Amino acid sequence: MKDEDKKAEALSRRALLEEHRPERIHARLGQAPRSQRVSDFVLGAIDGCVTTFAIVAGAFGAGFSESVVLVMGFANLIADGFSMAVSNYEAVSVEREQADAAARTEGEHIALVPEGEREEIRQIFQRKGFHGPVLGEIVATITANRQLWIETMLAEEYGISRATRRPLGSAMITFIAFIGVGAIPLLPYLFPPLSLTEQFYSSSALAACTFLAIGLCKGLVFSQRAWLAGLKTLVFGSGAAVLALAVGFFLRGFIA
Repeated sequence: MKDEDKKAEALSRRALLEEHRPERIHARLGQAPRSQRVSDFVLGAIDGCVTTFAIVAGAFGAGFSESVVLVMGFANLIADGFSMAVSNYEAVSVEREQADAAARTEGEHIALVPEGEREEIRQIFQRKGFHGPVLGEIVATITANRQLWIETMLAEEYGISRATRRPLGSAMITFIAFIGVGAIPLLPYLFPPLSLTEQFYSSSALAACTFLAIGLCKGLVFSQRAWLAGLKTLVFGSGAAVLALAVGFFLRGFIA
């Protein structure tokens, strides 16, 4: 291992040790879980770029003019972006409603059959390897706090996380990402001096860079291999564009 790599590893370990000091851990665990907005952004950005560039590719394959591309592209941005935002709003709302319903159910069960619910807690932690007096203390501690009891059941029995998303916020982020990123493939068509072929190739290059950038950002945020995440997003986005282009060329003979 090179000296530079050893130094980088030492600095990384030192930073991790600093983050895992008792007071830092106490402060971090005391905070409310942060709502994850990255998935909302990635959802809107990828879909916006894919669907808009699919329109560009299909229109180019069919031989449509730049004015048709712009009309279809911007109409898609507004209508499809709004539709996706509404869909994400409903999806997040359903998640919250399911979590609320599960919490109410567990609260009712604790009130009606506390011994049965206490036995569920005991078996849950027994499966995790706890036995004897330690298991008894865990069960007693959790079941002494009703809110903790419900949260534990939600996490262990239903797999529901404490981190929740707000429907309106998720919808807005999806819509903004869809509009903002989805408009990128249309930019070359705002410059009339370019020929249709030049506009299409410029749009293709912008879309490819956009797919790659989204994947790279996603990889960095989730501590994945950035280049692999970028390449995967590029391949998926390009695949949709190729399909649209093929359909455009195929239908061109029927509408010419």
